[in-house]
Amino acid sequence: MTAQTILPANTLSSGYDVDNSVRLNGADSAKFNIDHSGEGSRVLWTLSMWVKRSGLGAEEPLFNSRPNSNFETFCGFAADDTLVFKQKNDGSTSGQYVTNRKFRDISAWYHFVFVYDKDNSTAGNRGRIYVNGVEETSFSTESNFSDSSTWNSTNTNNIGNSQSAYFDGYMCEVVFIDGQALAPTSFGEFDEDSPQIWKPIDVSGLTPGTNGFWLNFEDSSNLGNNAFGSGSADWTETNITATDQSTDTCTNNYSTLNPIFNNIANLTYSEGNLNVVASDANYRSTVSTIGVSQGKWYAEFKAVSGFNSTDKAVGIYRSDTVFVATTGLGNFTTGFTFSYGATGNVRTNNGNNDTGEATFTDGDIIQVAMDLDNNKLYFGKNNTYINSGDPTTGSTGTGAYSITASTGEVFYFAVASISSGGAALWSCNFGSPSYANSSDASDGNGYGAFEFAPPSGYYALNTKNLAQYG
Repeated sequence: MTAQTILPANTLSSGYDVDNSVRLNGADSAKFNIDHSGEGSRVLWTLSMWVKRSGLGAEEPLFNSRPNSNFETFCGFAADDTLVFKQKNDGSTSGQYVTNRKFRDISAWYHFVFVYDKDNSTAGNRGRIYVNGVEETSFSTESNFSDSSTWNSTNTNNIGNSQSAYFDGYMCEVVFIDGQALAPTSFGEFDEDSPQIWKPIDVSGLTPGTNGFWLNFEDSSNLGNNAFGSGSADWTETNITATDQSTDTCTNNYSTLNPIFNNIANLTYSEGNLNVVASDANYRSTVSTIGVSQGKWYAEFKAVSGFNSTDKAVGIYRSDTVFVATTGLGNFTTGFTFSYGATGNVRTNNGNNDTGEATFTDGDIIQVAMDLDNNKLYFGKNNTYINSGDPTTGSTGTGAYSITASTGEVFYFAVASISSGGAALWSCNFGSPSYANSSDASDGNGYGAFEFAPPSGYYALNTKNLAQYG
């Protein structure tokens, strides 16, 4: 059986839901750490975590303990996006597993289980990696553990950090079991309706052991809280705040921006691929990781800084459009795009549909409401829809812009950080924002945290809503 990740359009059976994750921004040097008061088992343990990557092509540690340069337990992604699980003792590697597989999907959640079982009588079982319920067996380097780990010692243990490297992305359901070698079925199961989809189960009944812990990230004031209530003490948050709590999880995957879309240069992403800024004077655009071809969808884009000149816009992009990396979003002539710019111009297919609509500047929130059931598009600023639009008018489309029917093709929300007049920073909210709203508003299904209430019948871009309406 080939296990799959939680992809943007799967439908899962009802069951155990994970409410929260933590968003770790590598540029902030964000991490969790602890110095255990006593040593646990350094020869037998299991660590399980759900991970959604934001950055690629650089060392990205998942967990690590390195008392000095001669001793280290390391687990994380290498610069080539393979997964590395290794132990170093007395200056030499004393066990290492490097996968042949590369983990480059930034739209999906992976489930990893790492087992350290140094004294196992079967040498090949002394270090094991499971990905989405299936044991990883294809390694470019495979040498079995022969020494005790530095992880679970009284030295500093880190999550999301190794020396000067930091993880960029999301984590949820981080569970460590001290003194046991557990199978992935202790943490997840295959979905009964979609048997290639691996999903989490309730771990509250597991026995944590001496230093075991469960980080469920449900307390925004104490994201390092050990939810087991026994075993390890709480973990210390470093450069992590309450706004780093997210509802983007392995049971409800939210859209983010896509940094590998067409390999667009000179865009810098941060905050779990929700923030983007351009660093040159060319037109630069980026799209969402989730695309839709039917239903009604809502998103907000906060103009954070740099919106004091022309050529900054948000809009939509259709997947059959020939994308031109240095052309303004509304200027394409080989497909279908739509944009609303800071000067108040609404453009599509290299022409102005409207000029002199509401301009926007730093601090404004731009709303995009897309009705693919009636092929209508609405733009708003700070809860006033331009052109006196009313997204709830259906086929009448009061104040709407008409868009071409998708005919099965995929539409994407796109945000353009276009810097002909200087760099601009967008912060995008598909329902789980990286910033604090003055008052969180959810969609009709209770999902999302928006500054303004989504119009009736419009939904946040996440897999729960896609399963019902997408």
